[in-house]
Amino acid sequence: MNGGYPINDIIKEKGSVRLKNSNNRFKQGDLVHIKQTGEQVTVLKWQYVKHMKTYSYIVAEHPKTFYFEKEFQKI
Repeated sequence: MNGGYPINDIIKEKGSVRLKNSNNRFKQGDLVHIKQTGEQVTVLKWQYVKHMKTYSYIVAEHPKTFYFEKEFQKI
């Protein structure tokens, strides 16, 4: 075990963990609304930010900006 996750189920990145089996609300390719703007966007990739205990996402429409799960709304 490593940080509470079986070693086979994680892929480590800087300061974050990408899980094979996760509980995040949004997956790659999902269409979501950004709550603040109402803009519809497509999830490009996601990762678990271990020290913040939350998921962050990058969307296709704004690839240089990351968003947290709480900033999205399901369509």
